[in-house]
Amino acid sequence: MGLIKLHLNSIRIVLVNTSHPGNIGASARAMKNMGLSKLYLVAPKDYPSGVAVGRASSALDILDNAVLCEDLKEAIADCSLVIGTSARSRRIPWPVVDPEKCAQLIVEEGQQQNVALVFGREDRGLSNEELQLCHYHVQIAANPEYSSLNLAAAVMVLSHEIYKFSQQLEQAKQESGDVWDNELATVAEVETYLEHLEQLMIQIDFHDPENPRHLMPRLRRLYNRIRPDKMEINILHGIVSETRRMLNKK
Repeated sequence: MGLIKLHLNSIRIVLVNTSHPGNIGASARAMKNMGLSKLYLVAPKDYPSGVAVGRASSALDILDNAVLCEDLKEAIADCSLVIGTSARSRRIPWPVVDPEKCAQLIVEEGQQQNVALVFGREDRGLSNEELQLCHYHVQIAANPEYSSLNLAAAVMVLSHEIYKFSQQLEQAKQESGDVWDNELATVAEVETYLEHLEQLMIQIDFHDPENPRHLMPRLRRLYNRIRPDKMEINILHGIVSETRRMLNKK
């Protein structure tokens, strides 16, 4: 198995709530062109579909093996890195990367763990809640007078950057010298910890769910930036559990 294939096997393309099945097929074709094979579909509006099959051309194997999910959390639960496409700034600033940096992050971490690149709805992209599940947002530079890209075109642009970086990595024939001593925590593990932490903050009256003041999105952004590993998440869980136990003894 070639080095490029090893790099790309852990990378999944996630399409959220796609409305036109032709975009699913065209996206599968773009993935096939660039050596990607893992397609996850979150609540597509019309799928399976003959239109998707027709647009996929020779990428039917990608459609046949596509994973259907009910929501984004399910699609990325076992991923350690998630990058979401976003065409505009949000109320809470989030780390933003360009396509080249996106490809570097995706390929380098994809050598060790599952990673995801998430694309939103054709008409309105990803919701704020979905974007907050991502470690980074990626924006594709385009003509400001007509900056809206077709979904499959966006998949092609970013998939090409991923493939290009993979080629550069193969040609360089270097191994990373920075090997972390523990696997990074997955999205699901971080989310479970944040739920645990929220319970503690409510118990000590630090957090009011009726008046949240963007506390949880800001904490989610913090932990996404820190990128804790599995051991660190277990330590944080232990601190929260022991704190709650001591409070309950009073």
